[in-house]
Amino acid sequence: MFWVHASNVERFCQSYASIAEECQIPGYDDPKMDVLPLVRRWLNREDRGQWLMVIDNADDTQLFFSQAMGHGTVNASSHNGNLGQYIPECSHGSILVTTRNKEIGSRLRKGKYPIQIGMMDVENADQLLRAKFQGGDLDLDSLSALSSRLERLPLALVQAAAYIQEKSISISDYIGLLGERDQDLVDYLSEEFETDGRDSETPRAVAETWILSFEQIQRQNGFAAELLSLMSFFDRQAIPMEFLASYANQQTQERCCNKQLTDAVGVLKAFSFVTSGKDESLDVHRLVQLVSRNWLMRENKKEKEHFTDQALLAVSHAYPFGNYENWATCRRYLPHAYAVLEFKGTGSKDEEVARASLLLNVAWFLQSQGQWKDAERLQVEAVNLRRNIFGADHPYTLTSMAWLASTFIYQGRWEEAGKLGVQVMETRKAKLGDDHPDTLTSMANLASTYWNQGRLEEAEKLEVQVMETRKAKLGDDHPDTLTSMGKLAFTWEAQGRLTDALSLMCSCASSRQRILGPRHPETLSSLAALDDWRRP
Repeated sequence: MFWVHASNVERFCQSYASIAEECQIPGYDDPKMDVLPLVRRWLNREDRGQWLMVIDNADDTQLFFSQAMGHGTVNASSHNGNLGQYIPECSHGSILVTTRNKEIGSRLRKGKYPIQIGMMDVENADQLLRAKFQGGDLDLDSLSALSSRLERLPLALVQAAAYIQEKSISISDYIGLLGERDQDLVDYLSEEFETDGRDSETPRAVAETWILSFEQIQRQNGFAAELLSLMSFFDRQAIPMEFLASYANQQTQERCCNKQLTDAVGVLKAFSFVTSGKDESLDVHRLVQLVSRNWLMRENKKEKEHFTDQALLAVSHAYPFGNYENWATCRRYLPHAYAVLEFKGTGSKDEEVARASLLLNVAWFLQSQGQWKDAERLQVEAVNLRRNIFGADHPYTLTSMAWLASTFIYQGRWEEAGKLGVQVMETRKAKLGDDHPDTLTSMANLASTYWNQGRLEEAEKLEVQVMETRKAKLGDDHPDTLTSMGKLAFTWEAQGRLTDALSLMCSCASSRQRILGPRHPETLSSLAALDDWRRP
């Protein structure tokens, strides 16, 4: 049995030299002899008998398959590529290759699919920990909790066992040290540890072994490394390809075509850093995401801030306005919106503008779902951002204030809604004119506030003005016009003008069924009002 370390060309050559010396292969001590073809020829000879070679940590594709740089010397620098040609091939020998890279695994198996080692199941993780603790008086609940906290990653479990034994602490104490914060977990994954069977020249921390793979990806496909950095700031599950495409389209380099994006994602899949989720989305292992984010912060603060900005921009560009038609997409993107909003980037104007836009779109969706408090919190932040960026009377700022006023209405906070609504309406009249769509929206919102305060005549006056202006500007069947008709019908019903209310609501419901569809929430609201008003 022969063991070959394949993390770099120097280690590969050193392993072959050790084999040659151990087996006393003729010519091994000749300084002019190239040891790689020497060992290959010797192992291929039928009189050598059966043997097994383990090629460990073969992660660098270019190391094994790029153009050979020549040979004729044992110097490792002459073998900077195409080490694959020196792997023996014969019927009496067997090769076992370990790699984090599916691409290299497949190529070394001549196109056959490599044997993939997935996540350990609960039983295997339990057996591993028992073996590392050598039996003993173990708390089974603590073992299970430790296994779950470290997501049953073998290297992480071995590291935890080594730390527990070295520090003479209990498993429960170690779980407590891991804490609830993600950074606590990263810190302990960065601790060095010793255990049997590990290559003495490889990093002794779980985090460091992953960082080796990050750096390998950087060398192999720089765009893939960028995508991994970007994904470290999203929610780790169900990352839509739209976010990655949005980032790619923002880049100025000519590298963001579909093939290049597919190739880059393929590299990340090959290293098992990402896996395919539902609907062509991607999942990132939580611990990989934490370590990659920590790596960015450690390596270059500006890089971390850059990808924080880019992640926010990608989600902000993709997150739709929270209308009924977009609810499914809004719900799917919501975890990622929350994730990117947690991080602070460069503080640039582009970032702040995108942040405010995302806050408002998420808030509007939450408001449609009845989550008023959460919507209000996001809207207040958006108002402050836009006021700082654009000024108090800019249309963007006024839109944010109007949405906040509507949230106050839904919460029954009429006085606050009225005060803010009047401010927005008067400013829009002065800046945009009486018949501008934004001005009309403000008037309609203020009318709703008056209605809920029992000020029906004031509400009716505004609603009639809004409805007639929208009919003239947008047409009788425009959704905004229909909204005005519906609100005016409710006001007339509240005033006791039931015949007028029924006639107007019938017209509104009929148009909504035709324009919006029979199952649209506004259509159903109109039909429900008609049913209610027609009851004896």
